[in-house]
Amino acid sequence: MPLPYSAAVGARFPDPATLYETPGLIRNKYTSARELSAWLRAQADSSLGKSTRLGLVQAGSSQQGQPIEALIATRTVGIQPAALNASGRPTVMIVGQQYGDEPAGAEALLVIARELAPGGLLEPLLDRINVVLVPRANPDGAAQGSRNTADGTDLDEDHLLLRTPEARALAALTRDYRPMAVLDLHEYPAMGRFVEKYHAIQSYDSLLQYSITPNLHEFVAKAEREWYAQPLRNALTQAELTNEWYYSTSADLQDKALSMGSIAPTNLRNTSGLKNSAALTISSRGSDLGRAHIQRRVHTLVTSVSRSLLNTAERAKELNQVQTFVARDTASMACRQQLVVQARTLPEQRTLTMLQPDSGADINVRVDWNSALQSKPTLTRPRPCGYWLSANALPAVEKLRLMGLQVLRVAEAGQLIADSYNETRTIDGNSGYTLTRGSVDASEGSFYVSLNQPLANLAAAALEPDNSYSYAAQGLLPSLGDLARVITPPSVVFEEEND
Repeated sequence: MPLPYSAAVGARFPDPATLYETPGLIRNKYTSARELSAWLRAQADSSLGKSTRLGLVQAGSSQQGQPIEALIATRTVGIQPAALNASGRPTVMIVGQQYGDEPAGAEALLVIARELAPGGLLEPLLDRINVVLVPRANPDGAAQGSRNTADGTDLDEDHLLLRTPEARALAALTRDYRPMAVLDLHEYPAMGRFVEKYHAIQSYDSLLQYSITPNLHEFVAKAEREWYAQPLRNALTQAELTNEWYYSTSADLQDKALSMGSIAPTNLRNTSGLKNSAALTISSRGSDLGRAHIQRRVHTLVTSVSRSLLNTAERAKELNQVQTFVARDTASMACRQQLVVQARTLPEQRTLTMLQPDSGADINVRVDWNSALQSKPTLTRPRPCGYWLSANALPAVEKLRLMGLQVLRVAEAGQLIADSYNETRTIDGNSGYTLTRGSVDASEGSFYVSLNQPLANLAAAALEPDNSYSYAAQGLLPSLGDLARVITPPSVVFEEEND
């Protein structure tokens, strides 16, 4: 296949010693939706009557009606969420092809599915872990070879607002199967703006980033860093696959800074972190290379996923302990301590290795670098006991529940001691908010989101109105009067919940 650059550059990226065979890798066309479904079903069928159980579930449908399928791999009594959650084994959820023009993730997860099936190299790990695979989260984009969903939404940035059926399908899977680790597979461009800005081609086989977002529990971050990211980088290096922290660059050709991935709680990586899962984005090199180096790109992701599954199996006991502690500790913070409302990444400089376009030789490039590994709070508030939402806030309530949050309905009207938000304008014309303390009439049928629950920080991300991604800013709350921060434990009566 013709290379998009010189043969000298191409020689830097040889195929792996063992080539992979999926429908999309043995010919010049990627795996179709029908072939993908048939492949997953074949793996499930191969487990019939075996101690290893693989089962196919439809998590949802895309905007154009294509199924979004997940393969469940386990050695529990069944593939239902209750069976996996009762097993005591950590579940790993792996998502591919959120962007339709990044095909390597889906092809890699077809390989992983086969290796988890009876007789596969990864099957023994199912004695200690469960796995949920979603090879193609954006089937419409994949069919068109386009990045976004059919309506143009950036799926990877829709995991807080849940505007698309694709994001809602992933949210429902996460809520039901409660993964302790989440891997999000991507690809990054090797050329494009990088050539225009740096006159160089990107060299790294893989770019990595774990979840980093305001209010992420420190023990989750520690697990991501020490039990996943560092062992994975070591494994990639041992496999002679180069790697670096994830970065991208802006569309402004005069801006030569590089930035790590967003710390906003909107992508799958960061929302998963706020759900107390260890979460990583793993990007192989080549979203803009067509089919060039596709075997190596898939190999990079297969190596990364395999190592991460092994890491989970080796740390199964510790992961259970960490998640139990974090859930309790997060809930215990209600009504006390501080809440980070806004934060920013910190600038530094970094030297990256890029490639000279003609000779393929290494070029060391010193760049301005916006690091997400450490962030600085720019706005904090005292952590409330919870949030009151009016009965008009039902669309927001439905999304919070879909993400796994407990939302109570007020059964008998009462009063709450709460801070109400008042919008103000700063000197530079930007919006800000002041708080006014008083009583709020909690009418029958209104809602209460307690922060005395494990996913409390996810609720705060959605409901503090100061950010552009908040439910208030995005119109899911009709007005600021439909939201208040409750500062003392409420004494109103709530309806009993039906599980």
